[in-house]
Amino acid sequence: MSIRHYTIYFVLVALLACTACANRGSGPQGGPRDTIPPALVKETPINGTLRFDAKRIEVQFDEYIQLADIQKNVMISPPQLNPPEVKAIGKTLSIVFNEDLQDSTTYTIDFGAAICDYNEKTPLEGYVYSFSTGDFIDTLAVSGRVYNAENLNPMPEVLVGIHSNHSDTALNTLSFARITRSDTEGYFTIHNIHEGSYRLYALNDISRDYMYQPGEALAFDDSIITPYFERREVQDTLWRDTLGIDPVTKDTLFTEQIDTIQTVMRTFFLPDSLVLWYFEEDKQRHYFKGVYREEQHAFTLIFSAPQDTLPAMRSLKQSEVDSMATDSAWIDWMPYTLLQTNATHDTITFWLTDSLAIAQDSIYMEMTYLVSDSLYNLVPQTDTVLAVYRRPRMSEKAWESVQRQKRERKLELKTNASSQFEIYDTIRIYSPFPVDSIDINNIHLAQQVDTITQSLTFNIVARDSLQQTLMLIAQLEPEQSYLLTIDSAAIYDIYGKCNDSTDYKLKLKSLDAYSTLLVKMAHFDARARIQLLNDKDEVVRELSATKEGATFKNLTPTTYFLRLYIDYNGDGKWTTGDWMKKRQPEPVYYFPSKLKLRANWDFEENFDHLALPQTSSKPRALISKKTNK
Repeated sequence: MSIRHYTIYFVLVALLACTACANRGSGPQGGPRDTIPPALVKETPINGTLRFDAKRIEVQFDEYIQLADIQKNVMISPPQLNPPEVKAIGKTLSIVFNEDLQDSTTYTIDFGAAICDYNEKTPLEGYVYSFSTGDFIDTLAVSGRVYNAENLNPMPEVLVGIHSNHSDTALNTLSFARITRSDTEGYFTIHNIHEGSYRLYALNDISRDYMYQPGEALAFDDSIITPYFERREVQDTLWRDTLGIDPVTKDTLFTEQIDTIQTVMRTFFLPDSLVLWYFEEDKQRHYFKGVYREEQHAFTLIFSAPQDTLPAMRSLKQSEVDSMATDSAWIDWMPYTLLQTNATHDTITFWLTDSLAIAQDSIYMEMTYLVSDSLYNLVPQTDTVLAVYRRPRMSEKAWESVQRQKRERKLELKTNASSQFEIYDTIRIYSPFPVDSIDINNIHLAQQVDTITQSLTFNIVARDSLQQTLMLIAQLEPEQSYLLTIDSAAIYDIYGKCNDSTDYKLKLKSLDAYSTLLVKMAHFDARARIQLLNDKDEVVRELSATKEGATFKNLTPTTYFLRLYIDYNGDGKWTTGDWMKKRQPEPVYYFPSKLKLRANWDFEENFDHLALPQTSSKPRALISKKTNK
């Protein structure tokens, strides 16, 4: 080849190289994602070892591995309070025990989805390592599913365990004999169980001690379970591949599958359909969460749970808290307050009514209230509480402007009046401050017919002790328009501010815009209460069951679902379980289909809550997305 040819050759190579560099996106991008999990190569000692006396286990794989969420995925049974050290070292999985093993005991290490390949984190699922410190490995197993007792959602990642000790105190005082964890759809299997009888539990083991602590959610089986196995004949399908001639081309070989059904013997470990109803007890830890004073004229006390009684309060001088402080500007704020509390007494607001009390940036008080001890018993506790108002960071000019606006403000009222007013609703007037006085003669409600208005009589009822929500009780008709007029100075708040004159228009919907639903029980139970649900599994309405049927009137036409529960204690609400009383939650049943209601239609449904198993009645559309993966 001549020099000229060499020159041309090298120029072409260089151009091709440049083109390849300039078009990186058009070439291979690293190949398909690796979806194959690590493969087992060697176990030391081997899986199933008897008379195990080692302190370390090593498992080798065909590729580099990493571990994902060991604390959640890796389960060792029987449980160890000082769990083994689990590490990934290159291609090797290392398990080192940190406490002595029990004699003549079968151990199971379930790795869940912890073992992953190093690059793509593809998990090796279902790998279980078992060994025995005795002469044989226990092989019995029980299976089942954990459900939320209130809404029948499968409960994922819940600790499930058994006790050979049948005493009621075992759950509180002893670690489980064997454990597992429910999967994403609530299923569980406890492996390598020794022959005998057991109590079955599920537990939200917040304390990680494998025992029940007050406040942890749980489930328990009322019966004692005895694991066993059966050999059964079952029909099995075998597939056989054959080669044939394509009938069109006459020469192309293809594979067809021919199935053969034969009878085989299989081992079934029973019971395999246990059901645990998981619940949170109606026991909340009582404690004081804090005090909030976002505005200078009021402060709010927040408690963690409903209070049966209000706390005992006593105002404190600054000198009682700080010996270096002076009380020259102190004023006892308690005679100048209005107390406001919600129905459960866990939110308490003090409205200050005196300017000198309001001006105190720091308000000290002594408060005696009830708190939970370690056993959830309520005991009195006394604390010193400080309600501090911190002025917003702004210039003096801006601060003066804010204060001037407060001095010049009007009482800004709001109502629920609208052009799509529900016929079953009540007109409400909302005040941002406690109301001091109401002049009903300056509040008017009139029906509008064309251009003519006709005055209506009404009553005003306060929904709370400080009259911040007022209800107008009047006879309103469907499809009619109304005008609510509140004259100037009709309402004064406790700070002497009054409202401006305001008009509010509202129009009631037509009866034709609603649906009616009659729900009858195929197997009537007088204790049943029927709940109408929206598509978020939230209760829209609730009625007691009657022989004639529960009638839900004036329903907005949309999609609904039905649920009922048996109100055993007759308190008109669903009652959760109680471990100390050994009481299961009240049973819940779903209507298996959704209801699509149409405007101006009456619907009737026959709810046969015993037609389907309780665990399979809930419509798929309502099952929690977390457990519906």
